[in-house]
Amino acid sequence: MERLETNAGRLGVPNPTTHPQVFGSSSVLSDTGPAGPPPGRKGPKAMNTNPQTTSPSELKEWITSGADVVVLDVRSAAEFETLHIRGSYNIPLPLLAEHTEELAARLDTKVVLVCQSGVRATEAHANLASVGFGNAHVLAGGVPSYQLAGGETVEGSKRWALERQVRMTAGTLVVAGLAGGKFLSPQLRTVAGLIGAGLTFSAATNTCAMGKALSKMPWNKTGNEPTRESVIAQLPASRS
Repeated sequence: MERLETNAGRLGVPNPTTHPQVFGSSSVLSDTGPAGPPPGRKGPKAMNTNPQTTSPSELKEWITSGADVVVLDVRSAAEFETLHIRGSYNIPLPLLAEHTEELAARLDTKVVLVCQSGVRATEAHANLASVGFGNAHVLAGGVPSYQLAGGETVEGSKRWALERQVRMTAGTLVVAGLAGGKFLSPQLRTVAGLIGAGLTFSAATNTCAMGKALSKMPWNKTGNEPTRESVIAQLPASRS
């Protein structure tokens, strides 16, 4: 080692132990890795976008005990009218996605996001997390699970849930594509493949383009559709 250092000196190569300024920060010589941020400056803070889930029994306990919690139902107005948790607020997912920052500013307490099964509530959670709101929970199993757990709900006119409409539409298109491919044109079988690919993408990304499209259909509308103004007016006033 001593011989190597001597040879390096003869060749004019600076020694890092005697010329640290040539090699930059002294952290180069450290076994613990690069130095942290400069004093007085905080490093970047990673945001956890994984949703916190809440069981139906836990939500029921919060509501019964009078805990400070706001329940947001992100299903369509028609689904909300069919069945919803008593005291919850209906903010359909497309409306929440469009006005996320403004709506988040109205929320300063624990929020539980609910839908039919948890998929749309998880997407709503990601929207709120993207603007820095971190006190949101997703109800596991959706509104039906809360009702089965004995939670207080309000029922109205019966309509198909959006997830059920998606299954029916996808199944019908697949059958039509296969039947058309056999009796009309083989090219119609492509429809079945496209639907299968779409469902695979939906599962991989935890989103549903078909569901969003169906939510805009007339039968999924009510005479009292939520708007930005009506939603903001009904939400509890921020205490900050």
